Amino acid sequence: MKQQRQTCLAIALLAALMLLFVPSAFSQNCALCYTQAASAGARMIQALRSGILILVIPPTLGSIGMIFLVHHKRNQFRDSNSEAGFDRQESEQPSSDSAEEPW
Repeated sequence: MKQQRQTCLAIALLAALMLLFVPSAFSQNCALCYTQAASAGARMIQALRSGILILVIPPTLGSIGMIFLVHHKRNQFRDSNSEAGFDRQESEQPSSDSAEEPW
């Protein structure tokens, strides 16, 4: 369990580092958008902020919902396996019932 946690932490750290050090991600600016926003009044800036929120909120909520659903289903699957008598440690150990040795 500890090794699995360390592996997940290492993958998350690697993903964060990859996102931080991607130079093309920082250089994506639209010159037209920048000049329009800079020359716009307060009302236009507020409309731009509202538009950004409208475009960001649905994918965020969808992602959170998907994570919740996957987590919930994973727990249901684990509970049904434990009720059926399946144990991960028992299934990983080779059975001693067979008389033949593997080559």
